[in-house]
Amino acid sequence: MYQPPAFVEHDLRKLHALICARPLALIITNGPDGLIVDPIPFLLDPTRGPHGTLRAHLARGNPQLQALAVVDEVMVVFQEANAYVSPGFYASKREHGRVVPTWNYSVVQVWGKPVVMDDTPWVHRQVENLTDLHESGRPDAWKVSDAPDAFVTAHMKGIVGLEIPIARTEGKFKLSQNRPAADHQGVVDGLAGSDDALARAVAEQMREA
Repeated sequence: MYQPPAFVEHDLRKLHALICARPLALIITNGPDGLIVDPIPFLLDPTRGPHGTLRAHLARGNPQLQALAVVDEVMVVFQEANAYVSPGFYASKREHGRVVPTWNYSVVQVWGKPVVMDDTPWVHRQVENLTDLHESGRPDAWKVSDAPDAFVTAHMKGIVGLEIPIARTEGKFKLSQNRPAADHQGVVDGLAGSDDALARAVAEQMREA
């Protein structure tokens, strides 16, 4: 990933926070049949290993499983909200006009050796953990145990678990850090006033950063 120094994020807590906030990620393998990319929701265990460990599950019929069983490394890409940045947001446009459009975004990329977990109790626990996390806070929170046992057992046979101990992590938070303060504030104001929810989310990230 192209990493101008102004946008590099090394704080592992911030990188983990993005992973947890945006758990649906692209997992990329380069196996015997070439590149395969799939969107898969992940859980992060930050306590396992120096960079944490990712857990997930995928369909047994997914062709990527064959690659995951043989490759030495995969890449997983997590991305926060993103937004187009108009030159019209910049105070410097009115001063000298030497400005161009860009895009603001935050991305975390991780690498690690995948471990296929074809183990029913492991998969069951993974599905329960993922469900409980995303159902938490709902007044009518659904649990795996709400479904009939035979139905759950049949579905568990159709999925396979995955662990990825994270060996390396890169973060890029491109949030106009390279612009003068007046330009930065102009981008915040411009995105905050957008009809696009993603643009407003980026404005909030810029304020927090």
